[in-house]
Amino acid sequence: MGEVKVIDVRVGAFDENDRIAQEVREQNRKDGTFLLNLMASPGAGKTSVLLKTVAALRDEYRIGVMEADIDASVDAEKMAAAGVRSIQVHTGGECAMDASMTQQAIREFGVADLDLVFLENVGNLVCPAEQDTGASVNVEILSIPEGDDKPLKYPLMFRVCQAVIVNKIDTRRFFEFDDAAFAERVHRLNPQAKIFFLSARTGEGMEAWLGWLREQVAAWNA
Repeated sequence: MGEVKVIDVRVGAFDENDRIAQEVREQNRKDGTFLLNLMASPGAGKTSVLLKTVAALRDEYRIGVMEADIDASVDAEKMAAAGVRSIQVHTGGECAMDASMTQQAIREFGVADLDLVFLENVGNLVCPAEQDTGASVNVEILSIPEGDDKPLKYPLMFRVCQAVIVNKIDTRRFFEFDDAAFAERVHRLNPQAKIFFLSARTGEGMEAWLGWLREQVAAWNA
């Protein structure tokens, strides 16, 4: 029998993605643009947290938002209605943004004149964690109704994020959520991850999150 050649195309694809992701970071650093990759499952409150964050920081930074979805433009329309410079990115059926998509979106959007850009990734806890978009930092949003066991079920998501936001703390009286157990599970996977408990609806806890974000932007441009 002849010898069978085996090619691991997955490794090759990830190597290429990592190369492009580094290009994105280098260009953004040169331009002084901080790119935040925001990930969460549908319904966690990505857009609500983002709207609250932008409203609080819009007088300090020139801000843009790239909304990624498989289809539709609902979130970008919400941003535009709030007066936020935004663009809708359709992933063509892909369940997450990769570095090539991000690079193309950045070129179409034009971010060199922006200080802070948010990429609201496609809503799920699996695919977005697998792809390096070239972002300056990764942030994941979880909500109280989703439960405190998500780090056990989706460990990669919590490993790749520099910060985790637990949203909808105003719903605690309706749902069981063990803060200490959640924090222990996150830090077992990622000891350096920052955790913020907040409510985008009431504004409670927002200041700690905003303070951390300001520090990250300053460090990026130092």
